[in-house]
Amino acid sequence: MYKPFFPKYYRAITILPVYFSLVLSHAFAQIHPVAKESGVSFTIHNFGFKTGGTLGAPEGDIVFNPDDLAKSSFSVTIKSGSINTDNDLRDEHLRETDYFDVKNHPLIRFVSSAIRATSKKGDYEATGVLTIKNTSREIRLPFRAEKSGDGYLFTGSFKMNRRDYDIGGSSTISNELTVDIKVLAR
Repeated sequence: MYKPFFPKYYRAITILPVYFSLVLSHAFAQIHPVAKESGVSFTIHNFGFKTGGTLGAPEGDIVFNPDDLAKSSFSVTIKSGSINTDNDLRDEHLRETDYFDVKNHPLIRFVSSAIRATSKKGDYEATGVLTIKNTSREIRLPFRAEKSGDGYLFTGSFKMNRRDYDIGGSSTISNELTVDIKVLAR
């Protein structure tokens, strides 16, 4: 009867690559925004009054591992035509050329280039490129990440200048707006 020379070692050598591939694929698995649990809102001043609205949920790929941020990344888009200010006439105006030019630029895109932890546990900062209307600028997006089941809840807020992206021209609205993000990703 034939007996392998190293039967236990052979099994270990065969099983180890499978084990490590499962562990690593889970540690760096792509997760995706859950549309019903995610969204982007903004506030801006118009004639001195605070107003705002929402954009649809982001779509795309997120790789997040707080223990290895160098391999973590965000690559997400939002449909610019999803803008909603609870005023249909205003929404249609915002979709036109002077604002989001939805016909020619249907997507808003953010792609991270680096993610780093900040001084408070659970808080991070993503550096990346935000593209609106074919204008790309590097931004820093501070965010909080909380484990949520088999994914993460990301919340963050940042300020931006609408004119940096040629939104609204010389409109009477304020140049600066605040963008708030809530993304549940699984």
